Amino acid sequence: MNANLQVVCPQCDAINRVPEARLGDGPRCGECRAALFEGKPLALSEDRFRRHLRLSGVPLLVDFWASWCGPCRAMAPAFETAAQAHEPHMRLIKVSTEEAPALATELAISSIPTLALFAGGREVARQAGALPASRIVSWAKSTVPA
Repeated sequence: MNANLQVVCPQCDAINRVPEARLGDGPRCGECRAALFEGKPLALSEDRFRRHLRLSGVPLLVDFWASWCGPCRAMAPAFETAAQAHEPHMRLIKVSTEEAPALATELAISSIPTLALFAGGREVARQAGALPASRIVSWAKSTVPA
């Protein structure tokens, strides 16, 4: 049986139901017609992150970062590369701890960059420190629940 997954649009945040087997077929938002996956990280505010976390049927790999953080800036290109490798089976998201300090406190983000993997609306794994793209990809694949 082919399950439908909820995919939150990266542009308008509308909820779309996509058959899991068709994720790689370039699905578009039924509301705004934007591509549901663009092969690049999605920068989200705290409110938008919470919506994606609550409603997304695909795992979310989140980079918690800050503009003043040298290792965060150094890891940004690797995170971009990882997005190309993981989408559409995982959404890569960037959340600025400067712009969402309450969220960072709530999630106990104590160092940056921190990668956190969420599935089913809850955190399932965390990795602190900058990683190269190959390590981001292998770590996320090895920790995502089946």
